[in-house]
Amino acid sequence: MISRPVEKLELISEMTFVSNGCVDFRGRVADKRKTGGWRASPFIIVNEVAERLAFFAVAVSMVLYLVTEMHQSLPNAATHVTDWIGAAYVLTLVGAFIADAYLGRFLTIIVFSFIYFAGMVMLTLSAKLDRLRPPLCLKRPCPPASDGQTAFLYTALGLIAIGTGGIKPCVSSFGADQFDEEDEREVVKKYAFFNWFFFAINMGALLGITLMVYVQQEKGFAWGFGIPTITMFVSIVILAAGFWNYRYKKPMGSAFTRFVQVMVVATKNHLQGHRVVSDDQLYEVPTRESDIFGARKLTHTPQYRFLDKAAIIKPQDSTTTIRNRWKQCTVTQVEELKCFIRVLPIWATTIALSISFAQLSTFFISQATIMDRKLGPHFVIPSGSIPVFSAINALILVPIYEKLIVPFLRSKTGHKRGITSLQRMGVGLFISVFAMASAAVVEHKRRTHANPKTLSVFWLFPQFFLIGSAEVFTYVGQLEFFYDEATDGTRSLSSAMFLSEIGIGSWLSTAIVKIIEKATGEEEKGWLRNDLNASKLDYFYWILMAINVVNLVAYLCVARRYKGRDGASATGSVRDESMVNGQS
Repeated sequence: MISRPVEKLELISEMTFVSNGCVDFRGRVADKRKTGGWRASPFIIVNEVAERLAFFAVAVSMVLYLVTEMHQSLPNAATHVTDWIGAAYVLTLVGAFIADAYLGRFLTIIVFSFIYFAGMVMLTLSAKLDRLRPPLCLKRPCPPASDGQTAFLYTALGLIAIGTGGIKPCVSSFGADQFDEEDEREVVKKYAFFNWFFFAINMGALLGITLMVYVQQEKGFAWGFGIPTITMFVSIVILAAGFWNYRYKKPMGSAFTRFVQVMVVATKNHLQGHRVVSDDQLYEVPTRESDIFGARKLTHTPQYRFLDKAAIIKPQDSTTTIRNRWKQCTVTQVEELKCFIRVLPIWATTIALSISFAQLSTFFISQATIMDRKLGPHFVIPSGSIPVFSAINALILVPIYEKLIVPFLRSKTGHKRGITSLQRMGVGLFISVFAMASAAVVEHKRRTHANPKTLSVFWLFPQFFLIGSAEVFTYVGQLEFFYDEATDGTRSLSSAMFLSEIGIGSWLSTAIVKIIEKATGEEEKGWLRNDLNASKLDYFYWILMAINVVNLVAYLCVARRYKGRDGASATGSVRDESMVNGQS
């Protein structure tokens, strides 16, 4: 008689409270009826729109600002912008470390947002105050900016990069934390969140590269940077407004420290001659939760057997009650490192797309600047707004993909997302090959045209459209893949991993530009000169296409051999990609 009410109470508890360790703002186990889900997600999505508006308004205008206001050469300006974007995204690894180890995702976003805001204020001052820029120049050669002027601008950009590094790895993970992955209904909503989150990124980009660039063209750089500065502050207010609705993950300590501990203990035990004969020799705490604060246990997998030696139970350890992680690790701690290592080949073989994508805010815009941008008799499209071709594509494709393509594919494959995240990334990488081929063909036509200035900027539409399509498939696939393959203690770190690809891709783009410059005759005689009409930019694009082809082949090989956290291969289902089994 007594057991039935208890069982009923436990069932209600399972239905209403999350099972992923999240808490509400009071520190209590989060109630699904009052927190998270689509009750909290809109604040995060709107915040992302506002933050991305600010970032893209700066990114697409910065080459022009460096050339016209700071008197830098076009190749140098392009490489400085790609270096800056690269730093912003590589710094996501630092932001992820701070979030996972110390501050938690929400507080990290708030703190780094204020750093970002400070950088935007300084950038606006650089554009507003004449003493922070070299004097107006109407004829080359122009006097360069002073060391002080350059230092002030680079400090502003540095603060924006640091802010981006702290915000970006946490926002998508914080949004995904609002959905309990043990609840089938919330899992479906989580994948929809990833698509709408990407939609928000492109909505912010669209506003940044149209409205803000138009303001910059009509009112000057001070207004063009000033309005995004205000928008950045508004984004902080919007995120803070959802404070009572969020589900929070508590910091779980440094994942990097745990990784080092596993490697040190495994190496030490290996050198001492210890061998793992059976899984029974491996240590795991007897409690329901793992000994990593707030993290669930992970089951043992047969990959990377060497690392298992970190969890081996030695005779002298069998009676020890207090464990030192520098002497013995648990199975969960070892599996956490395995999960991180397991995704590295996928991470490495998707970097090439970021090299191509880096051209969107540099050479693609430089092409548009010297083409016919008239839209009707009275309106000229700002060159910085040309990437709208890419952003609009994403805004159109995401809803179509989510509402039409996914249900169709689900009916054919039985997969809850239509295709796996690995397959989705592969589609994006395949499209990127044609994006760069299109860019090369169009650029050859432009520079060999009798009068390049009369060639319509709409000739650039295919390359923008295709690179945008490639991003839609690859980026959202990465969001899904890296979040779901991460463990509880490495979610922000995992998000930072794929975001760092954008940074590394930008740096590799800079390196390729510099190599081509030196190999072909520098800025005066080489493929890439100040004057694009005298350059051979199409050759550069063909090289990027070849890199994409080689990368696609490498990715297909890696993806086919990939085994996820549950040991399933890419051709089956990788944990986050379980079959619907009749629920479709």
